Amino acid sequence: MPEIEQTLRRWKESLCESVSLGGHFARNPTAHKWKATYRSLVLRETVFWRTHDLLTQAHLLYEAKHILGSRILIRGAIESVATLIRLNQLTAQVLEGTLNFHYFDDETRRLMLGSRDGSTKHTVRNITTVIGHCDKKYKGLSSVYATLSECAHPNYEGVCFGYSDIDHERHETHFSNKWEAMRADQHESLFKLVFLAFETEYNDVWAVQDENLETWLSENDAMLEATKDEDV
Repeated sequence: MPEIEQTLRRWKESLCESVSLGGHFARNPTAHKWKATYRSLVLRETVFWRTHDLLTQAHLLYEAKHILGSRILIRGAIESVATLIRLNQLTAQVLEGTLNFHYFDDETRRLMLGSRDGSTKHTVRNITTVIGHCDKKYKGLSSVYATLSECAHPNYEGVCFGYSDIDHERHETHFSNKWEAMRADQHESLFKLVFLAFETEYNDVWAVQDENLETWLSENDAMLEATKDEDV
């Protein structure tokens, strides 16, 4: 699939190798004294690295006819992109005046530093809830994610449907790996969905909103300083 391979190659050449807080602070010290802006930038780039890594491995598994493993990795890529989509949604709400910036600051910590095992002091948001928010923009994303989750877990599709057939007349169960026959034809459409969502959020949405957030922070700095210790 040349389009998939070309996109992955292009992404690899575009991966950001480092970001400098000093450079951003020098450009706009008022906006970038707030840590949320730097977290937003770092989260954007780490999501890019992770999404590229997962999709590269997913495509290699597909080419090796390991369809189940490929689908599980695509599911992980959707989760990663959903994190960036949610970040952009929250940023938009700050700019619209419908979300308290200090709450947004806390959410950037959860998105970037959240954990389930207590390895950090921040509790991660439930990814299904995050994807539910993303579905408001990318209709059908929750449905695609739910379908991939069925094969990722030892549910009916992930176990019985994926590896067995029942001969009802003979009362026999026959076993085989059915994933290539069942799901290989969905590979390209799944990749196109992830490519579209990621590039839209990374190139178009985030870049514009980051610039607007800098301006907003500069204009509202006094109010933010006066309210930063209040409960949100």
